[in-house]
Amino acid sequence: MDLFDENQKEFAPLADRMRPKNLEQFAGQKHLVSQGKILEKAIKEDKLFSMIFWGPPGSGKTTLARIIASETKSNFVPISAVTSNVAEIKKIIQSAQDTQKLQKQRTILFIDEIHRFNKAQQDVLLPHVERGTITLIGATTENPSFEVIGALLSRSRVLKLESLSEEDLEKIIKSSLKNKTEGLGKQKIKIDKKALDFLISQSNGDARFALNTLEIASSQIKSQSTLKMENFTSALQRHTTFYDKKGDYHYDTISAYIKSMRAGKTDAALHYLARMIEAGEDPVFIARRMVIFASEDIGNAMPTALVIATSAMQAVHMVGMPESTLILSHVTSYLSEAPKSIASTTAISKALSDIKNIPLDPIPLHLRNAPTKMMKEMGYGKGHIRYPWMDENSDKKILEYMPKNLIGKKYYQDPRKKK
Repeated sequence: MDLFDENQKEFAPLADRMRPKNLEQFAGQKHLVSQGKILEKAIKEDKLFSMIFWGPPGSGKTTLARIIASETKSNFVPISAVTSNVAEIKKIIQSAQDTQKLQKQRTILFIDEIHRFNKAQQDVLLPHVERGTITLIGATTENPSFEVIGALLSRSRVLKLESLSEEDLEKIIKSSLKNKTEGLGKQKIKIDKKALDFLISQSNGDARFALNTLEIASSQIKSQSTLKMENFTSALQRHTTFYDKKGDYHYDTISAYIKSMRAGKTDAALHYLARMIEAGEDPVFIARRMVIFASEDIGNAMPTALVIATSAMQAVHMVGMPESTLILSHVTSYLSEAPKSIASTTAISKALSDIKNIPLDPIPLHLRNAPTKMMKEMGYGKGHIRYPWMDENSDKKILEYMPKNLIGKKYYQDPRKKK
């Protein structure tokens, strides 16, 4: 490392300075890096493969890629999909070919936020990943099955990284406070137990967030002091939940919200509602899902649910936030506690399936419209009882409403009637 690199390191954020240098220092992801697991074996045996790290922010995707390159003595080329283009990729591939031929060295191309590459950019990588000119390591917070082309996925292994545990975060924070070279050890700072627990809880498994917050809080106190709750509340100002309105967390949270209401788990439903509200989710989007839920999952077990959900959507649209929080909470608890029935949902699904898969026999003549004399003479509308409930003998007059090949077919089971 030259003087320029040393100067850069001095001004680098704590999270960057404290990056682990090897697997022994790496915290978390035991399902990938502990002894005998897929990455540990690949590194130990020097049998790398192209891979895509899929996981939340601060889970160690970039760090793990750097460790793999270091421990296998590979040429490491990091780029960001946000700023890179096809021309840059082609230059990197040409350089990788030269390195492979002249130095007999593997090149690892690390692409951060690979989900931001368009199809053309991803296509450029295909033949070179196939031939082994480069070993690709992509990093993404988004589901790669939606964002990465199938051809590239088939040539790579998707490895799922999880948010760090509380134990992992505690280990990282304490190590940073002790480390005198890359960390804050020279300041001889201690941390109060409540403050430590608070920082961990606010970090949501994100090591980068935890270290960045620790660095800000430590800058507010003198050496040989103790970090307390007020230092972190000041550093945080407001806790920001990781939530991408167009990404996995958006869909995962609304999915958890709906499933909690479906199971009648009102407290869980309110928890996920609070997550969405805190993250700035569109309240009308939540209300629309309530309307769908009222028909799909409650239906005629409590028909008023649809009326209330629709009224809620209108009210949310008119009132706006933050007052709509009360409306959303009110209707969430109502829908969650309501009796459930999927009779209508099942019925229309079965009916649509028959429309697609069974030949359609003609509509019975007595049900057809008869606007002309000729159609009446042909039997259109003949024998139809307009108001069956008003005719005492209607049940004795056998009239069939189903097409001939579906006579006797049952789609709907009324939840209010006992079987």
